[in-house]
Amino acid sequence: MAEAAGLYYETHGPEDAPPLILSSGLGGSASYWAPNLAAFAEHFRVISYDHRGTGRSDRALPAETSVEDMAADVVALMDALGIGEAGFIGHALGGMIGIELAIMTTRIERLVVVNGWRTLDPHTARCFDTRLHLLRDSGPEAFLHAQPLFLYPPDWISAHDADLVAEAAQQLAHFPGAATVEKRIAAVRAYRPELIDLAATPAWLVMATRDDMLVPLASALDVAAPVEWAKIHLFDWGGHACNVTDPENFNRVVLDFLRR
Repeated sequence: MAEAAGLYYETHGPEDAPPLILSSGLGGSASYWAPNLAAFAEHFRVISYDHRGTGRSDRALPAETSVEDMAADVVALMDALGIGEAGFIGHALGGMIGIELAIMTTRIERLVVVNGWRTLDPHTARCFDTRLHLLRDSGPEAFLHAQPLFLYPPDWISAHDADLVAEAAQQLAHFPGAATVEKRIAAVRAYRPELIDLAATPAWLVMATRDDMLVPLASALDVAAPVEWAKIHLFDWGGHACNVTDPENFNRVVLDFLRR
């Protein structure tokens, strides 16, 4: 088990290739990127990690945590691995971590934000409220059973139901605890990036999916608004977790951006 700065991490690809860090969303798991690893590892030294409080990383969280704290964890991981600069792909919460890294450091060369947001939309807030009610009133099993509804398109869920049932069982076995989930949701709800001085900001690619059940399209596209050089790519289909549902197209678009 590889661990640095309290974080479990995995590396894929040649050691001498340019580093590329992958950061998942609310679940916080390195395994979220499984459909993308092989394609990225052909060109990069890929580092995926479990967020603090989740998976195989240090499970202890302070009374309150923040996206800024999560970004500081990535900096500590980079320092521990001797990485000066890296590309960064973040999904949802992971995208916010990437935005914060672009604000607090000059060490991110290229940033990809997938179905993220700068300001919490009322629809997304309702989704979080619903998930919290499930967690508090019905427990982790109900919380995880409902999770695919927010992540994937209906037709994809129908075709992968058996896999999702098995995945939920694994997630339940490694569930970080209700308190940790609530702290992480509170952190992402509270984050309001102050994009003041972005002179040293890296190249940005903002990706959004039209049929995202969790993040409205306008909210995801708003990430690009303060960055006049940001590139935008829209997927017509794929849901919130478009890198999982449509990895071939996702990988192609991302690699085209990263390898320019």
